Amino acid sequence: MSDLNLPVLDLSLLDQGPDAAARFRDELRAATHDVGFFYLTGTGVSPELEARLLQAATDFFALPEAEKFSIENVTSPHFRGYTRVGGERTQGRVDWREQIDIGPERDAIDDPDGPGYNRLIGPNLWPSAQPELKDVVTEWHDHLTGVARKLLRAWALALGAEEQYFDRHFGDPQTLIKIVRYPGKDDPTPQQGVGAHKDSGVLTLLWVEPGKGGLQVEREGEWVDAPPVSGAFVVNIGELLEYATQGYLRATNHRVISPRFPDERISVPFFFNPALDARLPIIELPAELAAEARGVEDDPTNPIHATYGENALKSRLRAHPDVAERWHSDLLAARAAS
Repeated sequence: MSDLNLPVLDLSLLDQGPDAAARFRDELRAATHDVGFFYLTGTGVSPELEARLLQAATDFFALPEAEKFSIENVTSPHFRGYTRVGGERTQGRVDWREQIDIGPERDAIDDPDGPGYNRLIGPNLWPSAQPELKDVVTEWHDHLTGVARKLLRAWALALGAEEQYFDRHFGDPQTLIKIVRYPGKDDPTPQQGVGAHKDSGVLTLLWVEPGKGGLQVEREGEWVDAPPVSGAFVVNIGELLEYATQGYLRATNHRVISPRFPDERISVPFFFNPALDARLPIIELPAELAAEARGVEDDPTNPIHATYGENALKSRLRAHPDVAERWHSDLLAARAAS
């Protein structure tokens, strides 16, 4: 444990010989069993790419409102595009942020009898005034996909499974990139940039604008700060990995407190998850690890589904009620009746 509130792990240890790789896997297992969050260095992401991403994000949020509203997510049945400040909710409360959501570029599925989560599949909405945004996001996505796969292979070995365990069960990954701006607030009390929540999938890699705090992680019932570390991502696991390990690894509540005006904060979470129709089987842990599995946290208001698409759909319908009401009233009615 560092003098920070979260452990710091170096991914490059995996390329420094068997002993260093084994040390990384031990640290990875311990961090995600004990905390569920850690800082990750050694990812090979260049400062130049980080700078280009930050500039693209800054330029996007500086576009005229008419340009941003032309790709507003309420026009997308697939929950893609721009969300204005106050347009997303966590636990029913308004989040004070604006963002653009970008997922895999695919054709929509026209199958009214198919599973509801198929509605998450479809094209992205890109701002015509900023064509370079797509280029830098694509490069970012491709690099972080490689980082995520490397992490998951290390996790598999650390949990006593074969190295390709997650590769075999993931299918075509369902990724999501959010480019988020938290505007400053001058209220006397901290505001909800994004409310306390757990991620619904497997793995999140979070890049935060240098020098900008606000992220907090729940540890032993207390909220602790997780300030950005130069050259590092903040990594956390989601509910599906908790399910697959029956609570040996535990998804952790986290939140973002709004910056004080006139400051603002940009962050870019990358969510790496299985195909929507994939079910992660429960991992058969070695006896010594299974003895420390705490079981899946039981929250009747937030059931954890084995099929990733069910988890993802649950999250999106709650977070974007305006999109849900416009495009998916049948799903809302079915859930209300169940």
